[in-house]
Amino acid sequence: MDPLSQRTLDDSSDSDLILVAEGREADGLPEPQGSPFLAISQLLWANRVRLARLTAAGLVVGALIALLIPSSYTANVRLMPPDSSSLTGGVLGTLMGSVGLGGSGGGSAGAVGSSIGSGLSDLLGTQKPGPLFVGILGCRTIADHIIDSFDLRKVYWRKTYLATRKKLASRTAISEDKRSGIITIEVEDHDRARAAAIAQAYVTELDRLLAQVNTSSASRERAFLEQRLAVINTELHDASEELSKFSSQNTTLYPEDQAKAMVEATAVLQGQLIAAESELSGLEQIYTPENVRVRSLQAHVSELRDQLNKLGGKNYTGSTTLDANSLYPSLRQLPVMAVRYGELYRRVKIDETIFALLTQECELAKVQEAKETPSVKVLDAAQIPEKRSGPPHVLIALTGAFLAFVFTGCWVVGREFWSEIDPNEPHKAFLSQEIIPALRRGVASTKSLVSRVGRRRAIDTRNY
Repeated sequence: MDPLSQRTLDDSSDSDLILVAEGREADGLPEPQGSPFLAISQLLWANRVRLARLTAAGLVVGALIALLIPSSYTANVRLMPPDSSSLTGGVLGTLMGSVGLGGSGGGSAGAVGSSIGSGLSDLLGTQKPGPLFVGILGCRTIADHIIDSFDLRKVYWRKTYLATRKKLASRTAISEDKRSGIITIEVEDHDRARAAAIAQAYVTELDRLLAQVNTSSASRERAFLEQRLAVINTELHDASEELSKFSSQNTTLYPEDQAKAMVEATAVLQGQLIAAESELSGLEQIYTPENVRVRSLQAHVSELRDQLNKLGGKNYTGSTTLDANSLYPSLRQLPVMAVRYGELYRRVKIDETIFALLTQECELAKVQEAKETPSVKVLDAAQIPEKRSGPPHVLIALTGAFLAFVFTGCWVVGREFWSEIDPNEPHKAFLSQEIIPALRRGVASTKSLVSRVGRRRAIDTRNY
């Protein structure tokens, strides 16, 4: 570059600096000196009134936004999980017994047994049931039951269960204290009563699901006994009904007592027949056969013989069913019927005994199942929260003020930086001559359109 051009460039730079300095003096702004941070601080201080006003406006807007946001309430439940020994005691006891390292041995054996038991608990992953319960509380089954119980798809404005589960998960916090093992369930909702109800529903669904998926030995035994009880109950009903029908059709009620009574009745009739025959033989020697007393006594003897024949079964042919004309089986027919009656009666008694034993075993299995079923103990039940948990009104208002301050500061610094750019610079010239006028024309046309629409609506309202 020749000396003339270099001198011309230096003169133009000096003139630009003089113009910028004159512009600062005209605006009443101090000329920055030193580091850029000091210059920015001086620039912001010069515009402190504007910064204060816009920051206050941001504070007011943030406060209004915080007041418009619905209040939320948080309900919590604290649970104490069961002892880990109730979950691993049976398994560990079997394994320890198989290797001969029970707790009743010597000191070294007991220490080794304790260390192995601890290692097995860690290996099985059930030493602490707290993480297991935390995982169960977050499963899809419990979430879907809660969604259906409280109709949360309508409450959360969600169409699918997947979106509703995500929304419920975002409003639910389940945590476990690593030292104490206490599980805390926190539910946030805009309705304080619904927040407490959902938190308590988690406990109810956890107990229900634990009882449903319980696969302990007592649970399997209880299920087997219930199945056997149903079968035995059906068999007992059928056997009792068959026995009652047989007894009703054949007039067979306790064959042993019935046979004893019939033998006694036969003996009485036999004695009466012998006495009547003796008296008849004496009368026949005195009176003729046409005598009234003789004929009456003959009829009495004939009746006694008929009764003896019925009781004894003189005409019995081996049938196992009662004759339609008979009221009760004969002595010859009763033993045959007693065999069938005994079979039916024995079936009923066997089924009754089995039913009683199975009922007792089933009740014991239910008690044992209740002992082995993991259950949670509620330390702090869900209560309706008294104070809101959000939103943080002060924080939102301060955030609005901070953003207003930052944006205003950036605008002040940006405007100052823009004013220092040469107006003849191509990008600034294009922006100031093309873009900004176009934006202004668009804003002006939008305002005029809005005003025309407003006037037209006002005229239509008056005409109406």
